[in-house]
Amino acid sequence: MTSSELWTRATADRYDAEETEMSSAAVLGPTLAFLAELAGDGRALEFAIGTGRVGVALRERGVPVVGIELSEHMAAVLRRKIDEDTLPVTIGDMATTVVPGEFTLVYLVYNTITNLLTQDEQVECFRNAARHLTPGGRFVIELGVPPLRFLPPGQVAVPFDISERHLGFDTFDVVEQILVSHHFTRDGDGRYRRSKSRHRYAWPAELDLMAQIAGLELERRVADWNGAPFTQDSAKHISVWRKPA
Repeated sequence: MTSSELWTRATADRYDAEETEMSSAAVLGPTLAFLAELAGDGRALEFAIGTGRVGVALRERGVPVVGIELSEHMAAVLRRKIDEDTLPVTIGDMATTVVPGEFTLVYLVYNTITNLLTQDEQVECFRNAARHLTPGGRFVIELGVPPLRFLPPGQVAVPFDISERHLGFDTFDVVEQILVSHHFTRDGDGRYRRSKSRHRYAWPAELDLMAQIAGLELERRVADWNGAPFTQDSAKHISVWRKPA
């Protein structure tokens, strides 16, 4: 069993339409270049591959990709894009599911490690990545920096999107390190649909300790897929840990 919330069929069916910006060339181009360079001539394993936003494009770039995905509905959307022989996907959770073979790259993008709602499960996710890596292989995570600096005393919510079709804000339980993302999305009929999801946020230093527990070493941390320096003002980070040779 996993603490991750299961994505429904309705959510899976509209996911790609609501993430068009993340699927744009401006976003995907640097992401694919970064990951392909790390994969080299080996295979890549994507944890929580979802509808294949990154995995399918990386496979089309020539990198052999295998996926693990908890939601059968998300995997079904992926399967409309690419066949099983070309991009195999195993249904299971990213903390414990094991697939055959070894990989030069395991990666986890777009804040998805926060779907694991306990520290223990996040540690197991690192261990599972290390389990699949060849010596010298890398584990990559894309994750936002918790925006707690925007929380003055007495405030519990931080907005992250205010646009014509979408209102989004996060509420925080700073004791349990749980944030809830609230979304109000305007559909075609002008009505707003409300949804929310829970996440366990983690700091970069906490992830480094998880990596150390799993036998991985921090190799690089940057602010985006283009390699901008990571600073105290960075809103997210791309972190690369290496399995010792």
